[in-house]
Amino acid sequence: MRIAPFATATTFGLFALLAQGVAATAAEVKLMAGGAMSGAFGELIPQFERATGHKIVVQYGSTGTFKKQIEAGEAFDLAIFGSDGVDDLIKQGKIAGDTRVDIARVGIGVAVRAGAPKPDISSVDAFKNTLLNVKSITYSPEGAPGMHLAKVLDRLGIAEQVKGKTKPNPANRVPEVVADGEVELAIHPTPSLVSAKGVQLVGLLPAELQNWFVNTAGIGSAAKEPDAAKALIKHLTTPEAAAVIKAKGMEPLGK
Repeated sequence: MRIAPFATATTFGLFALLAQGVAATAAEVKLMAGGAMSGAFGELIPQFERATGHKIVVQYGSTGTFKKQIEAGEAFDLAIFGSDGVDDLIKQGKIAGDTRVDIARVGIGVAVRAGAPKPDISSVDAFKNTLLNVKSITYSPEGAPGMHLAKVLDRLGIAEQVKGKTKPNPANRVPEVVADGEVELAIHPTPSLVSAKGVQLVGLLPAELQNWFVNTAGIGSAAKEPDAAKALIKHLTTPEAAAVIKAKGMEPLGK
């Protein structure tokens, strides 16, 4: 009788984590995570839970909101959000500095409606010409990406020229209005563009104009389940997890 191999590539290396000392008793880990991580975590966290028996309770939100909550004394085990916020909380003693790990970085991308011709954004000049030639552009003015785009338009010297064709939208509406054909071009963080139906990612902004947002992990200094949180970080830095992170429109950084 032939016995099938116990571990396969689809297990994401999680059984190896068990062998490395994950606690036998199931733990409930409270995780505060940036919204950009939701797509990847939708796959990676269930895999981790099934292999370890741990339960991950995830709250998605912004770095600023989580930082205020932690400073106010809200309990948590693991934080995975903007590196600036994590680093400041380390300085305050709220996060253990020796647990800090960069997980993924998010760039700003360009998308059009699915099936539409992809414009040229391969260089700064090409991107500038595309913005001047399209009929309409949407973005979210909320948060860092929107503020960065305003700086990009000023740097390119076309802020006034494209002002009449820019159509700001809430972050969750940016891909939708492109998919519906209301707007021709979206400039937005790539995870939202990759996961949205009816749109296709053209690519990232040219390197000279890009603004990367790094999602960094850190375990709370007063965490109730530090061992389980550490095991989750290990899982998120495996090659298998990196493939999922990349597929969701981010660049994996964990090692």
